[in-house]
Amino acid sequence: MTLISGIPSWVQMYFEKLIEKTGKKVGEIFPNFNLFVYGGVNFEPYRNKFEDLIGRKVDTVELYPASEGFFAFQDAEKEKGMMLLVDNGMFYEFIPSNEFFDENPTRISLKDVKIGVNYVLILNTNAGLWGYNIGDTIEFLSVNPPRIRVTGRIKHFISAFGEHVIGKEVEQALNENTINSEIKINEFTVAPQITPVNELPYHEWFIEFENKPKNMSDFSKKIDASLQKQNSYYFDLIEGNILQPLKITPIKKGGFNLFMKSVGKLGGQNKVPRLSNDRKIAEELLKFKE
Repeated sequence: MTLISGIPSWVQMYFEKLIEKTGKKVGEIFPNFNLFVYGGVNFEPYRNKFEDLIGRKVDTVELYPASEGFFAFQDAEKEKGMMLLVDNGMFYEFIPSNEFFDENPTRISLKDVKIGVNYVLILNTNAGLWGYNIGDTIEFLSVNPPRIRVTGRIKHFISAFGEHVIGKEVEQALNENTINSEIKINEFTVAPQITPVNELPYHEWFIEFENKPKNMSDFSKKIDASLQKQNSYYFDLIEGNILQPLKITPIKKGGFNLFMKSVGKLGGQNKVPRLSNDRKIAEELLKFKE
């Protein structure tokens, strides 16, 4: 075995089963394993955990596949992002995500995109799709050549108070404070707590740790500071005492899998949403907290 490919969360489960059965690290079981190819979610929150399961670092390549087509792939080791495929029977259009729910949102072609803007990806294909929203949001890291990264899902956001927090921001906040550390995270999601008793509202982070931070309070403050730095709306709400800083609710090991199983979504292509603008997932996850 030299190459393994899949969605990180499900490959992680596969690796854990291998270790459970053999008592060996994945790198010992497959000594020639040197490349992990992934797609579907951002790999960075899983990287520390994967290196621990494998027992060493391996090279990675990111792809952007979907049922509707194959859109992009990582074409260079030292360049960030994935090359958008523009010659395989698809015509792309882009809607700025902050306009998506407007009655007449701006809809532009590739020649008019700008770096750093969060867009909803719209597809037109020779297979018959026309003006089709696949639900993903992307950001251009360069326009010539067109390199992108997936930033989240248009329906996955938190804006209970107008903060407009998106998946890319929560993932970056988490990555900044776990990379090159002993902290390992199996899974996480974030939801607003709108009506707490006798305190200000806040964002509640549900995190399943493999290795916890030594100081949970300090860890949560660092994540919150990173989120404030990225998102000026969130910063203003904290400064204006509309929201209080985020709180972390640790979930017991295996808790997210138990949750997914309880809602009939364990396996296949199902993924835990990174963000929800309501408490539906949060209330279920509370059943699996430590």
